[in-house]
Amino acid sequence: MFQATRRRLALWYTTVTAVLLLLFATGFYWYVRDTLVERIDDTLNHVVEVVQRSLVIEPLAVEPPGVEPLGTGLEAAPTLHVNLDASFRSNAATVEDDHIDLEWFSPTGELLWSTFSAPIDVPLHPSSGETVHAGLGKWGDQKAKIWAEAELGELRQVTQRVQVGRQVLGYLRVSHPWFEVSKPSRQLIRDLSVGTVLVVAVVATIGWFLSGLAMAPVRDSYQRLKQFTADASHELRNPIAVIQTNVQVALADPDPHLQQDQLRVVERLTRRLGRLVDDLLFLARQDGGITPLKREPVDLEELVQEVVEEQQAIASEKSLRLFLTAPEPEGVKEGLGKEALGKDGSALLIHADRDQITRLLTNLVSNAVRYTPAEGKVEVSLQKLKQPGNPQVQILVKDTGIGIPAESLPHLFDRFYRVDPARTYTDYADAIHTHRASLQPSGYSLEATAGSGLGLAIAKVIVENHHGSIQVESLLNQGTTFTVTFPLQRQEMAKFAA
Repeated sequence: MFQATRRRLALWYTTVTAVLLLLFATGFYWYVRDTLVERIDDTLNHVVEVVQRSLVIEPLAVEPPGVEPLGTGLEAAPTLHVNLDASFRSNAATVEDDHIDLEWFSPTGELLWSTFSAPIDVPLHPSSGETVHAGLGKWGDQKAKIWAEAELGELRQVTQRVQVGRQVLGYLRVSHPWFEVSKPSRQLIRDLSVGTVLVVAVVATIGWFLSGLAMAPVRDSYQRLKQFTADASHELRNPIAVIQTNVQVALADPDPHLQQDQLRVVERLTRRLGRLVDDLLFLARQDGGITPLKREPVDLEELVQEVVEEQQAIASEKSLRLFLTAPEPEGVKEGLGKEALGKDGSALLIHADRDQITRLLTNLVSNAVRYTPAEGKVEVSLQKLKQPGNPQVQILVKDTGIGIPAESLPHLFDRFYRVDPARTYTDYADAIHTHRASLQPSGYSLEATAGSGLGLAIAKVIVENHHGSIQVESLLNQGTTFTVTFPLQRQEMAKFAA
């Protein structure tokens, strides 16, 4: 699926680029060609002007028969003509060097003088620039032979009527070989074709590479989503199976006491399912950026104290020592009240979402209590890090519990990752199916089955949302320490404290 999508992306990228290059090459070709044609036309028109100025015009000594002089009486004007020998003698060598040929026609269209060795079969009509086929291949002189071998049968011509007053003296036609347009044009077509093919090939290669880069995060997201869906399905399937088994046992046994016990188990598992669904929704909303942070000034010491007090009852049931160690504010030493500590920065205020920070601390402290054996201790401590320009506060949750193996630490914040696979529902579900008839509520241990592998993943998301950091250190059978660091933003604190 991803390879097909990658191919389509690369193909679309290459196709669009090829079309744009083709349009550019076509436009560039016609621009260059039109520029060459315009340059030749300018040259021919300039030659026409020069030749016209150099024409030697003389009156005829004897009027041609049948030709009446212009005007009558004293106003009669003699008939004029162009002295060809005197007019074109000096121009022949010049135009030869420039590959320009001249032709002079009488007013009736008869060819009177030409630099061509033989007449060309091109109709005479005035024009400011046209391309004609001259049929030069039939000529026998050396110039015509060279032009014919070079496929120079096409000419660019300018034809101008020459007249004095109302009398037409003749027609001047100036010709230039078309090869100065066709030859560069063909070379330009070859160069543009080769360049376009090479560029398209390079673009196709780059497009394939870039489409791979573009598809990489999509592929990773898909794999994470696939794994997330599989893990979530597993987490939901097992407790649902346990609930179903308990309901079947309760329905099969008419004993009211046993039915009540089974319903209590179902109720506990339903609460766990609700918490699991809440965790999944929280992670989904954070990944999609649906739920914005409700930032406000939060007294971190006060919040930690509340979480410790909430977990104190569970710790007492397990015979654990759960206590908080907080730094003594500087103002307390001088007899100042806590309310006076906001403006001088001694209070541990952070600009954060109070609900998310509460959830973070609850996850860390409850994990420490859950995995610390009886007679152990859990210490929650706060300390302020004095760094120039970057004040921070650290929260340490340290326990004397079972610890975490070193190989599990890199994966500890992955979703649905659990160090001990036995903390799943699988073993309990199998036991229920095997011993359905003898199932008792005491077979369930909320402490043993409480972990879903999302608590630390949620903790990491919350810390990252608040631009903090979280680290873990652990020794197997000795204890674990989680360290959370948050920035203390003095400007924000001063604004809200004022």
